[in-house]
Amino acid sequence: MPVRVVETSAAPSQAPGANVGHASPQACTLLGVGQAFSGTQNVSSPQKDEAWRVNVRIQGCDLDHGYLCGTMEALNVPMADTPVVTFWEGEIVDTKNHTFFTNKWKATSEVDIEHWTKFPSFAPLLSQVKVDGGKSLDLSSYHYIFMRWKEQYFVNVGTDCGLTIAGFYYACFSCSDGSINGFYYDPNSSSDE
Repeated sequence: MPVRVVETSAAPSQAPGANVGHASPQACTLLGVGQAFSGTQNVSSPQKDEAWRVNVRIQGCDLDHGYLCGTMEALNVPMADTPVVTFWEGEIVDTKNHTFFTNKWKATSEVDIEHWTKFPSFAPLLSQVKVDGGKSLDLSSYHYIFMRWKEQYFVNVGTDCGLTIAGFYYACFSCSDGSINGFYYDPNSSSDE
């Protein structure tokens, strides 16, 4: 998944863990409209191991409603003659609008837990998420923002480009350094990205 390209000097306060209650995630200055990220998406399956360069740009962000959207550009994709650009919409896990349980896209609570636990920053939240999906957590002072990104459509290529957008990304954004890590889940595929 992408990591931030441009860094700013403003870093939000660090919190050791989440508190009980309901509030929106902290207003993180590094996650906003126009922010650009660049990094690598690793694609691994029994048939192949590939790494694609990716660029992500945030096009919209509404923390009060737990929403963000943007574009993702995948470069050096073997089966594509041109970079592949997709438009995605995302849910910010804020326990007010969205919990850690997806409840759609064929993701069960077990699949959710399996993917969220891949992020070390999720470990302090695990026991409460198992109880209620994290509904009782106050993530407003937590220095990570958890999200789901669902690609909606291809911007510059047709659906016959050899790629799928049937799944979605579990993503974790660090408010301290602006990095993003993520894991792709596609119920119809066995590969890990």
